[in-house]
Amino acid sequence: MAEQNIQSKLVTLLKNDKIQLWNPPYTTENGVGQEQMHELAEKYAPRVDIPLVDVEVALESIRSNAVQKGSGNKLFRETCVATLEILLPRDERQGKRKNYLETRLDVTAQDIMNRITEDFGLKHIKLILSGKQLIPDKRLDEQKVKNNSKLMVLKLSDLEGKRALAEEEERRRSQDESMQRTQKGFQILSERDGSEDPTTTPFLEIADQKGNPLVIPPSEKKALIQAMGFHEKGRALMKRRQYEAALCHLLHADAEFNKCGSTLLSTVDNFAVLQLDIVWCHRALESLSCLEDSKQRLQRAEDCFLKCYGERQQRLLQIKGSSGGEDVLFLRLYLLQGLIAFHEGNDRIAKERLNKVEDLYGRLRLDTDKLDMLMGLGFSAQEARLGLRACHGDVNRAAEHISQRRQEKEEMRSREREKRRTRQEGLGTLVELGFARRDAARALHQANGDVDKAYGILLDASEAMQASTSTASPSEPNKQTIIDQLGYLGFDREVVEAALRLTDWDLPQATQLLLENQGSLPPELLSPSPPSTPSEEPSTSSDSTTGTASLDADLVNEVLEDIPQHEEDYLDGTLDEEGEIIALLKSYLERTGSTSC
Repeated sequence: MAEQNIQSKLVTLLKNDKIQLWNPPYTTENGVGQEQMHELAEKYAPRVDIPLVDVEVALESIRSNAVQKGSGNKLFRETCVATLEILLPRDERQGKRKNYLETRLDVTAQDIMNRITEDFGLKHIKLILSGKQLIPDKRLDEQKVKNNSKLMVLKLSDLEGKRALAEEEERRRSQDESMQRTQKGFQILSERDGSEDPTTTPFLEIADQKGNPLVIPPSEKKALIQAMGFHEKGRALMKRRQYEAALCHLLHADAEFNKCGSTLLSTVDNFAVLQLDIVWCHRALESLSCLEDSKQRLQRAEDCFLKCYGERQQRLLQIKGSSGGEDVLFLRLYLLQGLIAFHEGNDRIAKERLNKVEDLYGRLRLDTDKLDMLMGLGFSAQEARLGLRACHGDVNRAAEHISQRRQEKEEMRSREREKRRTRQEGLGTLVELGFARRDAARALHQANGDVDKAYGILLDASEAMQASTSTASPSEPNKQTIIDQLGYLGFDREVVEAALRLTDWDLPQATQLLLENQGSLPPELLSPSPPSTPSEEPSTSSDSTTGTASLDADLVNEVLEDIPQHEEDYLDGTLDEEGEIIALLKSYLERTGSTSC
């Protein structure tokens, strides 16, 4: 990283002096102009306050890279063959700092992955461009890969012989399965409406910084829950320092967040925290050379914090009554900004950020005696850390803060239990009146828990259904009425229309078909299926339903394991890793001097 810092400073000087190292006298037909390069190094060494030998090495690296890039540009102009810079995993670089690959851009990403496997001996890899994973079966140009693009290689594991290969296949299968199970589990949770039996059905709710439920548009709720689920899974992997696997989950979370509206993203700070986590993984994987993507992510994080918390965190103070806990996010933000500034050769900005970081770090590091005192009062270590930071190290205020938060959470849980109990009673009442449990649950959810309104919805739908049975071939207006009637029961409009077409617009039959298939239609009803062979044994509907319910429960329980019990878990940490990076950045700055270009 120090070498990149030196090169960035020299590039700035070269631009200011309008020196092009790829042209004579620095680059000639016979190679490099040694004398001219040495004179240039002697000129620049005092200006950057760096030893002459280091400047000479850095200038030659800049020159050779420029020549390489120039050759690549010429090749691309003449033949449409692009030159890509391949950023290998740190343990695979073997002393060679940069690797290049020439290819046309109308080939698939899988073709490039196969070449990397052949050229560098890496198997089971993923390619990342500007923070997004390339899809193997899509063309490079379709995924915005251009001449001189930098592709980051994520290696899933090292393989040693057949045994290691088998282990890697199993690991990759397991990871893919984990991603799919995570997605399916949170999909189930995102589609639940809170009207089911709370003793058997987990219900996921989205809350603000204080834990109060947020009203989310249905169109965005599913994507947001998926995004938050993948984020929590990624954070769980980060805690175990499994950064490559974590990055895969975090990038998936980022894609889901981007499906949500900007208004929603400015309400919760999850999106900003995700950007920090992605850049933190890039740092851990030593791939901060993806500078532009990392800088943009940190800027998005800072902008989002500003909208969520207020310019002076006044909105946060209004919501939570304290802001000290969120300082750990700004500590990581400034630290990453400092690392990137140093990487770009901007020591002045790096030192400014480091000063902010050290100030925050000094305030956020906790006194072990104070932690012990709070834990002695019966609080957990996590509660003690969060409480002390929220109250800026004041033990008495921290104890009051933790007790107050416990009371608020218990009151919130009590209100939710009462709300669920009331809904269950309403559901029971509607079932006793003769309505199907599933219909009653949908109507009750649509009526926001009001039993009388739910009864009216069900009654209107039932009366309309009976009135329509005499119409064998309904007109277009009547068709719309029938569709609306089933829509009131909570069924998806497209599925309703398909069910009505299958039953020749017979409303009772269509309703029964939808109920039997739980609001969706199996593929075999939508398109003809091939006849079964005598050896095929059809499974009973009860077996299928039981198996599906069991699988759903397993998936939900699995993903819930990665959701932390404490809503402020993302603010908790020992800061040991941050301390290591602070010391590293400080040593870099001391080694290269503090001269700014």
